[in-house]
Amino acid sequence: MTGTMRLVRSLVKTAVRVNVPKHVDHFSKFSPSPLSMKQFLDFGSTNACERTSFVFLRQELPVRLSNIMKEIEVLPDRLLATPSVQMLHSWYTQSLMEILEFLDKSPDDHRVLEMFVEVLESIRNRHNEVVPTMAQGIIEYKDAFSRRDAVTDHNIQYFLDRFYTSRISIRMLINQHTLVFNGNTNPAHPNTIGCIDSICDVSEVVRDAYESAKLLCEQYYLGAPELELRQMNANNNREPIHISYVPSHLYHMLFELFKNAMRATIENQETSTTLPPIKVMVALGGEDLSIQMSDRGGGVPFRKTERLFSYMYSTAPRPSIGDKHRAPLAGFGYGLPISRLYTRYFQGDLQLYSMEGHGTDAVIYLKALSKDSVERLPVFNKTTLRHYKLSLEADDWCVPSKEPLDLAVYRTSK
Repeated sequence: MTGTMRLVRSLVKTAVRVNVPKHVDHFSKFSPSPLSMKQFLDFGSTNACERTSFVFLRQELPVRLSNIMKEIEVLPDRLLATPSVQMLHSWYTQSLMEILEFLDKSPDDHRVLEMFVEVLESIRNRHNEVVPTMAQGIIEYKDAFSRRDAVTDHNIQYFLDRFYTSRISIRMLINQHTLVFNGNTNPAHPNTIGCIDSICDVSEVVRDAYESAKLLCEQYYLGAPELELRQMNANNNREPIHISYVPSHLYHMLFELFKNAMRATIENQETSTTLPPIKVMVALGGEDLSIQMSDRGGGVPFRKTERLFSYMYSTAPRPSIGDKHRAPLAGFGYGLPISRLYTRYFQGDLQLYSMEGHGTDAVIYLKALSKDSVERLPVFNKTTLRHYKLSLEADDWCVPSKEPLDLAVYRTSK
């Protein structure tokens, strides 16, 4: 590349960076285009055209990035000013700039398509540490401002659910394009299209997640509960249960649930010579694929159940972001809330049913049909803004007093 060409390229990049706010405003006016699992599969298997994917992604990725960048901008100033969130914002800005450079490139140029894959892989690598970096930003915010209000905490919870869902969706698009068009296939999983397994063996993923969690548990506690796995296929009980899904997403959810169930079981059974097993039931119906995981870990009080999904109330020890030997997301308390986001991303859910003094049932709900598994994506609009500007009003139900009411004094005062 000549000196003149490098200068021109540098000037173009500078111009793009200067205009990033305008680009964000422009692309955030468009709503993301959710895709179904069936569309991902059909495109990758029968209509795998790299040109079409390139043209779609160079428009769709800026829309998804810009929508969530607008929400970052409305975060509380004190959170937005933390070093970690500033770093995140710079990553998103850089990624947006890199994709915008392809807006005027010809999809018929093979070298352009190759460069696009390289840029997507670079963006994916850049965003590898988004979750712990944002978690560190929350820690910096909480440490600096110990006195926070419930409205702000509620809005941050709302934002983080949307922010992490957006990240899941962006990585999904990037992974599908790079895996489908890099020419590599996995011989062990011939039915995999990109990162989706069209006949994902659910019980096999359950066992894989269990074995990984068991290994981790044995390192810490020198033992682990056994697994009792059953399945019920309502369509044909003689057939194994297969669905079209992203195995890595399912593994992530199950691994987190197994870790929690094993830890609770061992710590609740310290005086026992045997550990009760963790029971898993996989059930497939006409609409739903459900996975129930039951433990005898003592459960948690009902009032604390929803708090287990909160990013603001983590009591887990704080790890170092640079610690490469820690378990995924360990220490931030983000395992459960992000696992629930994975289930909801394709219209499923994760629910906990706990009996204090006994144990907990965790139930994963997924769509059984690929056409029903449609991306659930956040969009920035006036409704979003109104949500951030809401204030908590007085409750229209009586709040019970912590102190018992002295009825004799009450009658006298009346």
